[in-house]
Amino acid sequence: MISFSLFGFSRPAFAAPSFVSTSGTKFILNGKPFYFAGTNNYYFHYKSKKMVDDVFHDMKAMNLKVIRIWGFIDGKAHDQSVMQPAPGVYDESGFSKLDYAIYKAGQMGVKLVIPFVNNWDEFGGMNQYVRWFGANGHDAFYTDQRIKQAYKHYVSYMLNRVNTYTGVKYKDDPTIMTWELANEPRVRSDRSGNILVEWADEMSSYIKSIDRKHLVAVGDEGFYRIDGHHDWIFNGSEGVDWMRLTALPNIDYGTYHLYPDHWGKTAEWGNQWITDHIRDGEKIGKPVVLEEYGFKDQTRRDHVYKSWLDLIEKHHGAGSQFWILTGIQDDGTLYPDYDGFRIVYPSSSATIISEHAKRMNEK
Repeated sequence: MISFSLFGFSRPAFAAPSFVSTSGTKFILNGKPFYFAGTNNYYFHYKSKKMVDDVFHDMKAMNLKVIRIWGFIDGKAHDQSVMQPAPGVYDESGFSKLDYAIYKAGQMGVKLVIPFVNNWDEFGGMNQYVRWFGANGHDAFYTDQRIKQAYKHYVSYMLNRVNTYTGVKYKDDPTIMTWELANEPRVRSDRSGNILVEWADEMSSYIKSIDRKHLVAVGDEGFYRIDGHHDWIFNGSEGVDWMRLTALPNIDYGTYHLYPDHWGKTAEWGNQWITDHIRDGEKIGKPVVLEEYGFKDQTRRDHVYKSWLDLIEKHHGAGSQFWILTGIQDDGTLYPDYDGFRIVYPSSSATIISEHAKRMNEK
């Protein structure tokens, strides 16, 4: 270990944190394979430091290495915090809280995945961009040149922003593992999948033109496009073609989500969904992450999660991130279970996930 002297005192000089990279179907960190279990949380950019710190504390207790947090509040403020109240206007009320989340993650040794925009209307989303520019419908987000330019301006601001806690530009901070183009993008007006593929190609190339250090992912749900298939998840009706998206040259890995309750599927159906994506990721030659999953029936949840996570381990999936880890509020009470998928620590579900995380960390 190298040391240096400051005012006569000798201090160890530790290696700077590393960026996550990929090699084939694996993530790489510090020259070694990086398998991980992680989670999601959507309130880090508008809630208190106390609430953020509590989630990070629970993550460490659960052996979780990665958390996906939102990088957007477009239009209307939440709890007096907003990031982009109008196109090209970037507000400190929200960005300073994202600064803190990144700073705290770095302190805790946690990696971050950060999407730039929401497909859905929560926190503004794509429809907010459509309203700003008077465009025609949700899917104009992907084709209207004014909207695409506004999105690029936002991305450029994010990448070049200097964190007020660390003094480091976002694009230079290894605490961030991945930039995601969007949360769950869909283009229902285009069953061919071409519009989303072309948009993702353009925007991932744009990000890489500014920032070659970080990974880039689409952030989609993993829907396939198979001609003639009867099932909406596989026939392209959402305008998503997962294979083509994941294969894009500036997309570093594939993402997929799993919500049987919302999709009219069974928990057992999810087993094949997992194995299909890991198999197809191997065909493409890139890592694949189950970056959101949830199952509402708490009497069966532990069994279901164990079966899903065991499959990821068995088939060498690169990572898993459950929805959603929440902690306490400012008054000490638990954050409400708004969507029915909340995981808190300690709990039996947290134990199942923690044991999975430990095994992933040991790979």
